[in-house]
Formats: sequence, structure tokens, C-alpha cells
Amino acid sequence: MATRTTPRTFEQAAAALAAASSEGQAVRIRGGATKLGWGRPTGSADVELCTAGLSNIVEHNTGDLTATLEAGVPLAEAQRTFAAAGQMLALDPPLGDDCAATIGGVVATGDCGPLRHRYGAPRDLVVGATVALSDGAIARSGGKVIKNVAGYDLAKLFAGSFGTLGLILSVSVRLHARHAESTTALGVCADPDALGAAAVALTASPLEFEALDVAWHAGRGGILARCGGPEHGRRGRRAARQLSGLGLDDVDVTGDDDGLWERQRAGQRSRHGVLARIAARPMALPAVIRATESAAGTLVGRAALGSSYVELDPGALGRLRDALPPAAAMTILDAPARVREQPDPWGSLEAPVLELMRSVKRRFDPTRTCNPGLFVDGI
Repeated sequence: MATRTTPRTFEQAAAALAAASSEGQAVRIRGGATKLGWGRPTGSADVELCTAGLSNIVEHNTGDLTATLEAGVPLAEAQRTFAAAGQMLALDPPLGDDCAATIGGVVATGDCGPLRHRYGAPRDLVVGATVALSDGAIARSGGKVIKNVAGYDLAKLFAGSFGTLGLILSVSVRLHARHAESTTALGVCADPDALGAAAVALTASPLEFEALDVAWHAGRGGILARCGGPEHGRRGRRAARQLSGLGLDDVDVTGDDDGLWERQRAGQRSRHGVLARIAARPMALPAVIRATESAAGTLVGRAALGSSYVELDPGALGRLRDALPPAAAMTILDAPARVREQPDPWGSLEAPVLELMRSVKRRFDPTRTCNPGLFVDGI
């Protein structure tokens, strides 16, 4: 059974990693434990390093629209602090049971939600980071302001690395104004091609959307376009008129749209089935929908970004994989361990890419202390 340690300072965290490295022990890094099932099954670690003790909002610079957060700060808590100043961190992934997801875990896994359409992924919002490496070193890059090019960009390297390079201790992030009200235009149809055409049309629209999502379930789908900020209602109605002109069956506009977007986020998780993340060209959306239909799955995703989340029964995973367009890439997120073992849940990468990733791992974690075996190709 793994020994759990909960450091309360950066120095304690770095010392814990160094001690494990010197003993040849494997460390499992744990935040809010909302995504512990993602990645390759790795068996039991010797040490479980929990970030719950690193839970301070170090700075919130309201005038500069930036903040510095320790890794163990729950994202929901940070959002409440920012909301009191009319601001937000534009990350809205599912937060898990009891809203336990932490900022460190969200950045480390590159997790995000519908707001990615306008604001980008975690790596786009982090302007600086402090990390601990397996030799006990504490490294810093970036700074506290949006325009900062000091040093190597560790923040972007560690974002999405799943804790395999080291432990994120804190991040500095850029914030945005929080819109108190929004309007969503929603169009529904049963034709994947019509839905794909509507997604392309809205992507090219001069209207500015906070989020542009698609959904598909049991032979019917929809496209959702959310407008916030000044004249959000007028822009939402314009989007609805555009959808009506594209031949969708049912078009509606609503200002009571929180439930719609909560369902979109909920579709990015699966408690009992398999959740696959599909990356494909936005123009390939109809083909991805048809592949989802062939596997009797459900889909939510970012219409303009080609990123889709498909929930399906474990036994239908092969049908989904075979039906996807050739250039599509699939990653298994939520799934039973037996599904994540065969084949690799990360899919296949070309040899030069894998070798580059291995060399980065060797440089930052030569003793394979941090989350060994979890990432692509057993990194």
C-alpha cells in the first residue's frame, strides 16, 4: 500500500520527491482524485503525493487580471474568489464529485470544457509556473503578467504532461471578465451532414461566441452557440436566424442556458462506460457522428476545434475505432482498467514523436519517479 504524504510547503514537496527518487520509489501525484482513472494502468505506487496541503490563493491582481494559485486549490474555490471581483478563470471542465478538481490537476491533464472555444486550453491561460523535479530542485518559469518571456516555458510543457515530468507546485494564470448573463442559440436536426454544415457556418460567422458546441444522441443532434457580454441577446438571436437558414429542424433561443452547458460538460465523463476523446478536423464532424452512431454512443464536443467526447459501451469500442476517419486520433479517458490496458489508451504515435517525448522524460525525470508508466507508450 502506498505511503501518503501531504506536503504543506514547496520545499517539503520537493524533498518528498527527492527522497522517493533516491530510494527508487514510484510516486503517484494526486490532486482532487477526479481523474485518477485516466491513462495507462500502472499498479500501486510506493508513495502517493497529495497536493491538498498546497491550497493557497497566493495573489489575485484584479487590475492586471492575473492570479497565482497553489496546485491544491480547488478550481471551484478559485472561481468563487474571482467571481466576487467580476472575473473568471476561463476553464470550465467537469469538476467531479464535491467539485474536488484542483487547479494543478486541471493543468496537468489539460482538462477543459466548452469555454475552450474562445479562451483556449489550460496551456493558453497559464503565464507562469513553479514545479518540483525528482532530484529535489524547484524550478520557476514565466511570471505574473500576461506578456512575459522570461526563461524556458515550463508551464506549457507541464500542461498536459499528466504529472510525468514533475509536480506542479503553483501556477500564475490570466483571468477574463465574467459575464453575468448569456444567451444560447440552439438548433436541432437528425442529419449529421446538416449539423456539420451548420457548425462550419457558425465557425466562420462574425458573431463572437463564448462557446460553440455540438451534441448527438440516438439519431438526433444539436449545435449550441453561446453569446456573452454586451448585446448577448441580439447576437444570440442573429445566430438563431442563421441556424434557421441552414435547414435545421428546430431552432430556439434561451437566456436560461446554464443547464444546457452543464449537460455538455457532463458528457465529458462516464461513470460506467467508456469515454473516448476524438481529435479530428472540424470538417470531419459528420464522419465522427456516424462513427458514434455505429457504436451506439453519445457525443458532445467543440464544433470549431474538432474535439469530441464519445461515451459508449466497452464492447462497442472496436466498432467506434474502425468507423472513425483515418486521420482521427482517439484517446481513452474514463474506462475500466482492462479496457485501458489493450491497446494503449493514448493511441499510436509516430516513432520520432515518441522519441522526443521519451527524451523530455529522461531530462526532467531520469529516475522515472513521477507517475511512471502512466503516459504515452509507458512514459
